Amino acid sequence: MADVHPEHAQLQADRIYLGWQYAMLYPEPGPPPKRPSPEDVPEEPAEVDPAWVRRERLKEDLLNRPMKIVGVFMVVLALVMVVLGVTETMDWTFVTAGLVVTCGVAAICWYAVHQGERALRSRIKEQEARADDRRRRRERDLFDAQERHAERYRAWAAKKEQYDRQLTWYAVAVPDEIDRIDVAGGTLPGWSALITLLGATRLYSGGHLTVLDLSEGAIAKDLIELARRGGDDPLVWVLPTDLPRLDLGATLPPEAFADVLAHVVSVSEEHRTTRDLSFDNAILERVLEVLGENATINQVTAALRALAQVGDPRDDLRYGLLTATQLERIGTLFGRGVTDRVVIERAWALESQLRKLETLGSEAVRLPPARLRVVSMDRQAGVFGNRVLGTYVATALTHILRQSPASERPWYHTIIVAGADKLRGDVLDRLMDACETSQTGLVLTYRSLTPTVRERLGRGHAAVAFMRLGNAEDARVASEHMGTEHRLELAQLTESISPTVDGLNGSYTSTVGDGAGRGGAGGHEKAEGDLKESITESTEWGRSARKAMGEERVLHRSREFLVEPHQLQQLPTTSVIVTHATVEGRQVRLADANPAILTFPKTTLGEFEEVRRVMLTPAPQPEPDPEEDSFAPNLGPPPERLDWRKTH
Repeated sequence: MADVHPEHAQLQADRIYLGWQYAMLYPEPGPPPKRPSPEDVPEEPAEVDPAWVRRERLKEDLLNRPMKIVGVFMVVLALVMVVLGVTETMDWTFVTAGLVVTCGVAAICWYAVHQGERALRSRIKEQEARADDRRRRRERDLFDAQERHAERYRAWAAKKEQYDRQLTWYAVAVPDEIDRIDVAGGTLPGWSALITLLGATRLYSGGHLTVLDLSEGAIAKDLIELARRGGDDPLVWVLPTDLPRLDLGATLPPEAFADVLAHVVSVSEEHRTTRDLSFDNAILERVLEVLGENATINQVTAALRALAQVGDPRDDLRYGLLTATQLERIGTLFGRGVTDRVVIERAWALESQLRKLETLGSEAVRLPPARLRVVSMDRQAGVFGNRVLGTYVATALTHILRQSPASERPWYHTIIVAGADKLRGDVLDRLMDACETSQTGLVLTYRSLTPTVRERLGRGHAAVAFMRLGNAEDARVASEHMGTEHRLELAQLTESISPTVDGLNGSYTSTVGDGAGRGGAGGHEKAEGDLKESITESTEWGRSARKAMGEERVLHRSREFLVEPHQLQQLPTTSVIVTHATVEGRQVRLADANPAILTFPKTTLGEFEEVRRVMLTPAPQPEPDPEEDSFAPNLGPPPERLDWRKTH
């Protein structure tokens, strides 16, 4: 896997990038832990209560009062007896015996009082010791609380740094084993974003790209500008104006050319079957056989007019479109009678359709090779005429691919058909088969899910990308295709940027017309191939994203939604739900096709599941080598720093 760090990112040629998935690998840690204060620690008395001391002293005094009274009485009695002995009122024998008794009783009383005082002082000291112990325990608890807070804060700071520095946008890509991508739904701005991202990543990884734009919305305009800034020189045809300079199909053999023209005629006849196409093909093959190699469209239409007996064939002879010999052979190609009338009617129908291609290749010039080729339809032209032209280009590309050898690298050449629902189902089938056999990548975008599109959506080894589906029935079909149990995360940044680019202005500028300069030499300064800088400077998406990046409040917000029809109808412009089959089962991911996300500092070209496995898997600790003096693991040389520079 490539380095997941954005500054080391490098496009991988074996991956097809369809957008960016918003995901937070690490959750927000929340507010920092509160620092503990002395008030938060349960407070216990830190000193002996003076009231308790007073109560204990009062209690001791009450207990000692009788002893003190008895002791005082005995002292007084002893003094009286001494006085009586001195005055010889009482014999000293009795006085001595009385003194012994009274002094002994007084001593006993005062000893009891002294013991009570000692017990009181001991109790007071015990209380003081307990108070000191409580004070020390409270201080220790406060210190422990501060230590725990410091540990929690360090853990919170580490999570906060991890949260702030984590990647938020991961590439949504499909492997190049997927041979086709079907894009269902979407708006013109959404298609523009998706095609710009997909095309730019293919070009900057060394591939070639052909865009057939049937949308009439100039959706590849940003892609053309990116290619010019990257040093390429795109070729842009705007049909029908550039039809004389379009040489596509000029080298096809007569059989293939007849098949192409037959499919072009079938554009207006949806009910026509394979049998009808075979009949038209037979007529055209015989006509081309008469005209010989390198027959032009106006020669074919002249021959069909002669076959249908329309107009004056002498005019075509005079203009050199037919020779007298060819005119004579055309008149005898088919028999007469009823069969002739059927041929006449079909020849007339063929001529009326192919007249729109009469100028094809009439002024073709040799153009230098280009890695980006865009064939678009002018929105000023008729709808039916554009369908004819689009069918011709798609069918001619099909035959060119069928005659080309298979590419050694899948998706080296990529074809994008925008508005593919305007083509017949059999035209799409043939193009799909030709791209698969030649290993050419194919991207088809459909505005609506018609029955023809539903039959082919995701068929074969293809990935399906669903964008905004305005039609309720289309949204229902899409939700059933993906399954409504999937819960996806939508970034608020996607919802904020999408409305800022709500339309496509301007149109294509031809690079093959008279007086039209080629892109690289027309005043565009040749860039050094920095894709990120090119997206920022030359696309509307880059300019809008640069403004949104200043709003920090939307960078880390998202919401979840279920894959339900009403949610699919409210998807932001650039949102795309990518689903394809894997060995683990069907994978469904929500991406943002905005190419400007590639320029964000927290965007990686690694996919979310891959990055998560790398980030959450602990690195194995190398075992120390006993033969080495140091136990430091050998990390090897530093990784090579990769960049965005394009190599041709």
